[in-house]
Amino acid sequence: MLSMFMFFIGSVIGSFLNVCIYRLPQNESVVTPASHCLQCNTPLTARDLIPIMSYLLLGGKCRYCGKPYSPRYALVELLTGLLFLWCFLCFGAGIELVTALLFTSFLVIIAFIDYDHQLILDKVLVWFAGAGVVAKLYTGYLLIGDMLLAAVTGGGVLLFLAIITRGGMGDGDIKLVAALGLWLGLEPIMLTLFLAFVLGGLSSALLLLFKLKTRKDFIPFAPFIAIAGFISALYGVEVIQWYFQFLP
Repeated sequence: MLSMFMFFIGSVIGSFLNVCIYRLPQNESVVTPASHCLQCNTPLTARDLIPIMSYLLLGGKCRYCGKPYSPRYALVELLTGLLFLWCFLCFGAGIELVTALLFTSFLVIIAFIDYDHQLILDKVLVWFAGAGVVAKLYTGYLLIGDMLLAAVTGGGVLLFLAIITRGGMGDGDIKLVAALGLWLGLEPIMLTLFLAFVLGGLSSALLLLFKLKTRKDFIPFAPFIAIAGFISALYGVEVIQWYFQFLP
């Protein structure tokens, strides 16, 4: 029952994240105006905003003008619901779960905005970094010195790569990794970087292999950083311990 409730809460939050993903790059308020059809501007009622179900029951179309909605709205709701459920199964109920859900919500917003616009917004990163400092100091998981070391080291690695590749890494990616360092600590942020490069490299190779992208096409890196950060947040300790047991 709790698992179903957590999935439902996640899908509801996912509906709000959709609003953030759409409006923040356009410098619009995420509070006003109320949700409305982007085609006919008709305000949407509660029955139009039931996460996932409204999209399915309406056949992916506006109730009022019949114009189709992007399936992305339902996808983000479904994804957020599953990620919230995943966090619950890993942490159970408690303060760790609350911080994990906040962390996950920010990653969803950042990843999808970068996918859509090839842009990582400073105003989102500032809130993300601030929330990380407050969350980790409150829980006692990291000391401020550990946070700063992880932020400087993680961001510094990408800054170094940006310099030697002459812009191969964007400023937003560097800032994102630095903000993640505040949440994760030194060893997990290094694991995040490793996983992000592996995921990004494999995905790029597949896109090129199947001719979905060319070598000249831009492939946003933030989604891979977000996936890697999520994995490190949930399983970083276990992965690092597993790795060190093979060292002499």
